[in-house]
Amino acid sequence: MLEALIDRPEYERLAPGVVAALRALSQTVDASGLDKTLVEIVKVRASQLNGCAFCLQFHLNIARQLDVPAAKLDLIAVWREAPLYTPRERAALAWTEALTRMNQAPVDPAAEAALRAEFTLPEIAMLTAAIGAINAWNRIAGALRFGPPTAG
Repeated sequence: MLEALIDRPEYERLAPGVVAALRALSQTVDASGLDKTLVEIVKVRASQLNGCAFCLQFHLNIARQLDVPAAKLDLIAVWREAPLYTPRERAALAWTEALTRMNQAPVDPAAEAALRAEFTLPEIAMLTAAIGAINAWNRIAGALRFGPPTAG
């Protein structure tokens, strides 16, 4: 493993406004009433796609604290082939992948249609904000090579 360019505590000291802004965004999503387990599943999937070890471990820890079933966490990378995800979770995961991979392809109209079928417009707004926030964190923590937190 490469040494961190800037470790997490130092980043928080160097960029307190950035950390505060991203935390405020996450708190806004949390306060919206959007299901917290769904949000954590989305954050795990985005962190997998972005290759961010810190964020992946961090959100797996939270998902486990929220009692997300182990099988859902184990199979999230292959969610399309796993029958244990609800239509709502599938729509959120498809939206997560579409937004996380926007640089590779336009947002898939099928992902948008599935999202509209499962979520209200306020929920779509908050889910999109959650995905945007985790993608920002992935780029910060991944680029600066924050070490993963302890499991558990």
